[in-house]
Amino acid sequence: MAATRPIFRSASSSPSVKFVLAQTLRFKSTSTTPSHHNQHQLQHEFSTPNEFLGSWKPPKDPKEAEANLAQLRREYAKQVKELRKEYIYEMELHRQEKQLKDEAKREAIRLAREERKAAKAAMAQARAAERKAIEEEFRQTLLKERAEKLEYWRSREKRVKDRKNEKKELLHRQSSMWVDEQELEKKILEAIIDMTPL
Repeated sequence: MAATRPIFRSASSSPSVKFVLAQTLRFKSTSTTPSHHNQHQLQHEFSTPNEFLGSWKPPKDPKEAEANLAQLRREYAKQVKELRKEYIYEMELHRQEKQLKDEAKREAIRLAREERKAAKAAMAQARAAERKAIEEEFRQTLLKERAEKLEYWRSREKRVKDRKNEKKELLHRQSSMWVDEQELEKKILEAIIDMTPL
């Protein structure tokens, strides 16, 4: 028991062990459920190791080593070429997809603009029709008022003319009445006695 304590002390004195212990304690004390980073690390699938790693066995003959190295370089160049082809193909697909999306977006913007223009034109047409109807109604009202005023003016003129004619007629009748000389004195006397205010 006493022998293990100094070993533990010497192990805990190294900085890397301290760091690991501190991380473990911190992890256990702070998180009850694993975080998404830890979850990702747990669920991560590693890719298969490359065939070239650890495949090199140093041959005894230098010419054979050179031939093997040349073969490896050729295979590496082929793989790089294939990868470049795939990359170019994927980039072309990506470019075409982006171009199609851009064209669809432009088409949608154009259609929306045309719809807005059509709605604006329809609204302007409706407003113009409404304005025309209001103007027509106003014109009809003015014509009606003018006709009523003209009718009123004509009836007034007719009434004035009728009154004038009546006065003239009355004046003619009164002036056409002849009074005999014997009745004249009697009429004058009646007119003086029966004075009516003018």
